Amino acid sequence: MDVTLADAGERRIGWASRSMPVLTAIGARFAAELPFDGLRIAACLHVTAETAVLLGTLRAGGAQLALAASNPLSTQDDVAAALVEYGIAVHARAGVDRETYYRHIHQALDLEPHLVLDDGCDLVNILHTERPEITVLGGCEETTTGIIRLRQMAAEGALKFPMVAVNDTRTKRMFDNRYGTGQSTFDGIMRATNTLLAGRTVVVAGFGYCGRGVAERAKGLGARVIVTEIDPVKALDAALQGYDVRPMSEAASIGDVFITVTGNRDVIRAEHFTVMKDGAILANAGHFDVEIDVRALTDLAESVQYGIRPNMDEYLVNGHRLLLLAEGRLVNLTAAEGHPAAVMDMSFSAQALATAWLARSHSSLIPGVYDVPPEIDTEVASLKLAATGVTIDTLTPDQETYLHSWRLGS
Repeated sequence: MDVTLADAGERRIGWASRSMPVLTAIGARFAAELPFDGLRIAACLHVTAETAVLLGTLRAGGAQLALAASNPLSTQDDVAAALVEYGIAVHARAGVDRETYYRHIHQALDLEPHLVLDDGCDLVNILHTERPEITVLGGCEETTTGIIRLRQMAAEGALKFPMVAVNDTRTKRMFDNRYGTGQSTFDGIMRATNTLLAGRTVVVAGFGYCGRGVAERAKGLGARVIVTEIDPVKALDAALQGYDVRPMSEAASIGDVFITVTGNRDVIRAEHFTVMKDGAILANAGHFDVEIDVRALTDLAESVQYGIRPNMDEYLVNGHRLLLLAEGRLVNLTAAEGHPAAVMDMSFSAQALATAWLARSHSSLIPGVYDVPPEIDTEVASLKLAATGVTIDTLTPDQETYLHSWRLGS
């Protein structure tokens, strides 16, 4: 790690903190209450300036911390250096290979944490498969992909400690998944390609909260939008919002830009690559690099030109040039800087408060996946409104009575 980058990282963190007033306020509260006094916390998160503000909040609450990266291409090396200067153990470096990525997670777990924060469930998976000797009291998961894995572990009786589904809060789904992913995905695509989206056809694979945000931003940029889905309810929702809903087998030959946001693997695969237009752009906004079948793309390619632009590789398939962004990894964090700090203020505030709740409540919880207590979600939204100067109505006593009485009618 290049410690000479620490000053630049500190400036980046300071800039992010300006847009994170809620988390800053929680940090001041934690400094007085010390909810993590004597506790060790290991995190596997994107090593960004916004994450640094979260870790500073936890450290203010008394935690001893270790951090590994949840994506080898998203690490901001200057932020990592600054965190080391702050006294936080960081095991991350931009652009490492898969073996080093997992070694870094193991190094973070050498802290023998009481609590864990995960982004994609890799750290929790290693705790269960390779480091079962570590006794963990509980943890938080930040992503849709990670929650899918955790719920499957719980269903099979494999999950050994309570995990809080931070991803599933109303504020996270609305602010982070919809508005954050929508904006940052196109930030990454535009930085990588410098392409005009107006008038082009964008295919969005998946219409969950992230997919909705991506589709909305594409439409706002003047693109024609096709949505692919496997869920009839979500497909109906997309159709009623005016999107063209088709299977990928039809969309593959029509689209100019493809964006996967499903949490599943092989969403775009060999039979789709072979019918795509010359110049089709392939981007992934799902957590893992499995949504676009890059191995199949490589096997099909007559030739590959790596790095024709930063974060863009060109694959020649049937004489057509297919442009893969960010090696099929998260385009918003690899080709850009991820969500704006104002978005992560909401997500990480819920993360911080949920971690404090776990520190207080773990002894009464059995292994399983838990929703964030609704009062935390409400508190985060209220703090954000206050920080932005927005005021709302409150119920009158008569309205409170009406809502809590079944005897009152029209």
